[in-house]
Amino acid sequence: MYNREFTPERITALRENEIFVFGSNLAGSHGGGAALLAHRQFGAIWGQGVGLQGQSYGIPTMHGGIPAIKPYVDEFISFAKSHTELKFLVTKIGCGIAGFTTEEIAPLFADAIDVENIILPKEFVK
Repeated sequence: MYNREFTPERITALRENEIFVFGSNLAGSHGGGAALLAHRQFGAIWGQGVGLQGQSYGIPTMHGGIPAIKPYVDEFISFAKSHTELKFLVTKIGCGIAGFTTEEIAPLFADAIDVENIILPKEFVK
């Protein structure tokens, strides 16, 4: 049962141990939406589409359907579990430019519900 805080609707600053988790593309072209914010403010590296980058973590969402996204979400959850010193603020990945609905993306994060250092959007927990 998820009985914790939710990812803020708008993130403009991070604490030292916080990581901004955003939807990316495999090429790491962070040109719009949360990816652009990650690049401009939180250290996302142009040309790197996956994983930890500064105070951000990219999960590719632009290369196919839900089955193509799931391995990257699973990889992220595993990474977060092994980095308990960090707090991961998951944005509504895939629900902007990539065009998925929260109903499509939220089930991918079912295994994150009990991970204390993963903070999810309210819409993903419903």
